[in-house]
Amino acid sequence: MNARASSRLAVFLAASSALAACQEDAPAEGSVAVPSGRNVQPLDVITNVPGTAGAAARFRFVVPGLDADDLEASAADMQALCDDHAIPLTVGTVPVPQQIIITLMASEVPFGEPSPDVVQFFETYGIEDGRCVVEPF
Repeated sequence: MNARASSRLAVFLAASSALAACQEDAPAEGSVAVPSGRNVQPLDVITNVPGTAGAAARFRFVVPGLDADDLEASAADMQALCDDHAIPLTVGTVPVPQQIIITLMASEVPFGEPSPDVVQFFETYGIEDGRCVVEPF
């Protein structure tokens, strides 16, 4: 991870903790609040690998106990993570991301390495009017 991505990760983790602390029903320490109420832990932010539409920001999260049957709840969680956490953290970045990719995984997986035994969900979003819009694969 380059210095810029490491810096963004530090900001992301600090912002996630600060946002969680401001909520009435704060999630477990270090986790990010999502509609499903699951324990979602920020893992990293990757900005040095382009997406299909140019610059991309990839936000990866670990969700212990994530199961293949959790797809519907995960879709709402990924939308919230994109709108409420990723968008604010990409403001002012250079280059400006054209896409945000949210990944939820049952356990930590090194970026780019296949791990068929770990449940992972991915969603790609375009950015329109400061909001995340799901893009078809």
